[in-house]
Amino acid sequence: MFPETGGIAAGGMTAPEGDSKVVLLVRLLNAIDQGQYSFEDLKDRIAEGSRRPSTRSLRRYLAILSDAGFPLYFDRAANLYRFAGGYSLKRLDLSSGELFGLVALRSLGASIGGTIGASIDDVAEKLVDSAGRSARARVEASSPVAFRLSEIRLDEKGERAFALLSSAERSSRSVRFRYQDKEGKSSKRVADPYGFIVNAGRVYCVAYDHTRKDMRTFAVDSVSKVDVLAKTFLRPETFNVEAFAAASISGVLHADQTTEVRVRFAARVAKAAAAARIVAEREVESRADGSVEITYRVADIDELVRWVLGWGSQAEVVAPAEARARIGEVAREIATKYQAQDL
Repeated sequence: MFPETGGIAAGGMTAPEGDSKVVLLVRLLNAIDQGQYSFEDLKDRIAEGSRRPSTRSLRRYLAILSDAGFPLYFDRAANLYRFAGGYSLKRLDLSSGELFGLVALRSLGASIGGTIGASIDDVAEKLVDSAGRSARARVEASSPVAFRLSEIRLDEKGERAFALLSSAERSSRSVRFRYQDKEGKSSKRVADPYGFIVNAGRVYCVAYDHTRKDMRTFAVDSVSKVDVLAKTFLRPETFNVEAFAAASISGVLHADQTTEVRVRFAARVAKAAAAARIVAEREVESRADGSVEITYRVADIDELVRWVLGWGSQAEVVAPAEARARIGEVAREIATKYQAQDL
């Protein structure tokens, strides 16, 4: 937009010559792009040291930029200079692959739903706006990805608890709350929220429990009466919520020591089993008959047993003996439930 010689020509006017004027105009563009400055504020933003431009000079610079094609305008209600129509100097230039990712992000938010889904959708919308009208048209016209995930829906109590817990996590503040466990027992807890895990339609808070003096995972929809305390905490530098959940299929269970469990999958489901990365550490071994044996390092054997049962007769726990015995026990319990009965 700027000619390479002599200054900046626009609408019959020529800006004062010199590289310093180009720098001044770039400063002015960046200030307008932020949309936070009045006419007088712009003078301060582009001033060279203590030398503020005069009112006449600033009006001339604004006219040069406007004539050069920048869609700037004065928002009288807010008393600020801004760019119109969502224009931004920081406009994203997205590749086809990145647009695909943006569409996928929006689809993910729609699939999850609830507060978290809405947050994902808000981020996607900001990215779409930053990418411009052509990108929006392509995104709106495209729907190549469908996620089949459990919808996350928190009731009013759960939404309130999640809002307070996530706020405390961001500000490194301890919390006090009441918690109801799976057995229906209620207890008071004081904890430091370190992060969150989303699984099977539920949200869990990973936190250091001061009473138990250990890490615990709390289902947010079982948390009530949350108080954010004045006390602050320092999250260990070594803590990572992904690593914490890495050995659990659900991400919720945790153990300092993991157990290796080897499972054989029949040829007809081998590809699907190999693609299902249910835990972080595993080893896949292909066999001559097309089947695969996968060794999983898990925090909880029962959790893996329940997952393996979902493959029916196409999967067999090979080792260790403890895991084989456990899946045999569960299988017998299931068989008992389905034995023929007189109706």
